[in-house]
Amino acid sequence: MDINSSYKVGYVLKPHGLKGEVTISLEDDAPDFSAIESVFLEKDNRLVPYFIESISIRDAKAFVKFEEVDTMDAAQAISKRALYLPKSSRPKSGRGEFYDDEILGFDVDDDAAGNLGKVTTVVDAGANKLLVVVDANAKEVLIPVNGPFITSINKTKKKIAVSLPDGFLDI
Repeated sequence: MDINSSYKVGYVLKPHGLKGEVTISLEDDAPDFSAIESVFLEKDNRLVPYFIESISIRDAKAFVKFEEVDTMDAAQAISKRALYLPKSSRPKSGRGEFYDDEILGFDVDDDAAGNLGKVTTVVDAGANKLLVVVDANAKEVLIPVNGPFITSINKTKKKIAVSLPDGFLDI
């Protein structure tokens, strides 16, 4: 499994108990884990499949017992690792919606200023998400996802149209 064809769904925090269970922090857009049979853990820059034996979910955390992880030491060995699922298993985003990794590299065009650059990352800033847009001169612009700024997203053309208020780019 290639990491570029996967998306991050969580992070193994630490062992939970003495029989190999681990505590997992789930991403906001993680799917319903109760229906998932296996996940991929990042190990030595590659993804390794781990099969879920049992799971208990509480809010944004899950307590998971993986097959063949039967001791606290084995659970410690997989701690502090990211969890991934194939992008092909992710539900399609709706019209005007997107997953953070889906828009990386998209061109951002303002109706008044023209091309602002490309989306390099999406940052969680508390309750808000920000598009980090970098132009050819390495100037960085942060555009809030929430609010009236994004007017359209064209996934086929890999373009995002925005309408920024006067003076926004001068900040």
